[in-house]
Amino acid sequence: MVRRALRHLAQSTADFTSRQRAYFATQPFAAPEQLAAYTVNPEPATAGYALYTAGAIVLCPAIVVLARMAATRSLWPARLGGAMVVVGLFSRLYWAGVDETALQLIGTLGLERTTEIVMDLYVDISYGPWRVPVSAAFGLYVGTLLLGLAAFRSGTFGTGRLVLFLFSGWLWTGVLKRSEPIDGVLSGAALCLVLVPLGIKVLRDAVPELRTQTQPAGDRTPLRVLSW
Repeated sequence: MVRRALRHLAQSTADFTSRQRAYFATQPFAAPEQLAAYTVNPEPATAGYALYTAGAIVLCPAIVVLARMAATRSLWPARLGGAMVVVGLFSRLYWAGVDETALQLIGTLGLERTTEIVMDLYVDISYGPWRVPVSAAFGLYVGTLLLGLAAFRSGTFGTGRLVLFLFSGWLWTGVLKRSEPIDGVLSGAALCLVLVPLGIKVLRDAVPELRTQTQPAGDRTPLRVLSW
């Protein structure tokens, strides 16, 4: 949430002229605006991209723990969904490397030349070698759905947390993407509402599922239409 807020702050507070904003609006991708925003507000932009990378790393163990909690009553959807989400998070590390490379090129080549290079190669650097990163990113969406449903089926999530979890996971990511409050900031807040309370319970050793390997098939938490 903080990382997206910082990136949004960098782009929204940049003192662009009306001609610059009109130019950005005509571009097929947000990369020119993001690069220009970095030159105007380097501190919040750098912090936003750094936290983007840190967020992907921190989410990996959180997803693994969530998958373990859900797997006690919904084994294979939880395992498969958790694995796909973790693999998908790796794609964010690739994109973070591309972002940092582009930002560092500005100091050497200048904004105009860097923008030209990035836009000429945008599709190739976004998809990655053999399209491995973008294929891994697809796992984020499918995996989020599987893991969310497994957590709901096991009783780890109610309908409220399920909706928030799905909302937070179904966002487009990629190279030098624009961050908006409605998707970036709110999605981060939604994910915090879902995972932070579970994390506190884990740290307090208050999650029996993590101490139990299996549960009888007939002993399942009843599903409720409206629940948290």
